[in-house]
Amino acid sequence: MPVMPVSPPHSPSRRRLLEASVLLSGLAGLAPLNALAAACAKQSGPWIPSDGFLAELPRIMQAFAVPGVGIAVVEDGEVAWSRGFGVTHALTRAPVDARTVFEDASLSKPVFAYLVMQLVDQGLIDLDRPLVRYRRMDYLADHPWIELITARDVLRHSTGLPNWRKAPATEKLVPMVKPGTRIDYSGEAIFWLQLVVETITGQSLDESMQTHLFGPAGMKDSSYTWNNDLAARSVYGHRRHDATDPGMPPQMFREQWSIAQQVAERTGKPLSSWKYDDAARALPEVMALAPAGLVTWPGDIVANAAASLRSTVQDYATFLTLMMARKQRGSWEVTEATRQAMLTPQIKIPGRWTEKGLGWNMEETRDGPVFYHSGSNGDIFKNFAVGDAQRRRGIVVLTNGGSGSFVHQRVVRAATGYDLLSYDL
Repeated sequence: MPVMPVSPPHSPSRRRLLEASVLLSGLAGLAPLNALAAACAKQSGPWIPSDGFLAELPRIMQAFAVPGVGIAVVEDGEVAWSRGFGVTHALTRAPVDARTVFEDASLSKPVFAYLVMQLVDQGLIDLDRPLVRYRRMDYLADHPWIELITARDVLRHSTGLPNWRKAPATEKLVPMVKPGTRIDYSGEAIFWLQLVVETITGQSLDESMQTHLFGPAGMKDSSYTWNNDLAARSVYGHRRHDATDPGMPPQMFREQWSIAQQVAERTGKPLSSWKYDDAARALPEVMALAPAGLVTWPGDIVANAAASLRSTVQDYATFLTLMMARKQRGSWEVTEATRQAMLTPQIKIPGRWTEKGLGWNMEETRDGPVFYHSGSNGDIFKNFAVGDAQRRRGIVVLTNGGSGSFVHQRVVRAATGYDLLSYDL
């Protein structure tokens, strides 16, 4: 299979020694779980998957109908290794390479959280000030709990808001519980905070990201929106391996963006510069061009901090390096205290085995805590990123298949030796 260029060769003695035959639990003829646990316990050294495992990876991808995978590894606080496997589209067979852009799905959220924390460091936003004091959207319900929601609640998922409304064009956004009392994973909350950031900065999401993060970090292949170059380099999503529907599934963001781009080109304002009000003005024209039901409200055609980030796997690994412990940080980066706060539990809920930081989840391992996040869009993209900030290492796996979680679990397990509980989310 085509592969992306990798870093200079490393000694095999420094690679993972766990053999693929032990790791592929769930496929026929493979080792029992006690053998898997024993093998995982022996893990040490870099988080670069072994040659033996990588030789097996195409077989795993085929078993779960995942056409394309990108993997990148951080070691000693730097992007140390990356490789791509397979194709961007099962029919066209275009190879995954170093310039391939994946749909990161909910891996968008920690990246946005970093921007928010940069603004916190600059004194532009207060984590504990109610969001309504910055911006109250007309789709918010008239409810006393709305008045209590803060940016801290958003980043630790304690707003009480639902993930997504079923009918955002007509349905008000209402909290299900009082903020700060339980964990409710909410894309709606992230999107509202995005609009607050718009108000504070006067910029679109992509403009703010370019100014504060993508530009300084060198993440030149990352965007929350769309253009012709991204369209040409972006992977297509594919159905689960056990799906019965024929043909390619709907490509929601690609289809919505492609239509919105026609309006953007006519008006001369690129999608990367659109704010919510721009999308609201363009909505009638976009809806007239779109199939019924594809576009229903401005949120469908504006950058979405919770879900619409696209990046190469190397760019996402570059972002992971910003979460690693080190003595000196760039002037544009979050402060050391802020970095630590992002990886510190922000709310205690009895009975939970994971913790919520600010933008990240945490899970304890035999070696201490790791931070992680998963991503899933439309049941056709599945992604995972995990890092150990103190040991300055991380790994990100991006896929273009609905069964990609079966693949990224095996990749991460092979690389880290951890059988994380978070795999089962």
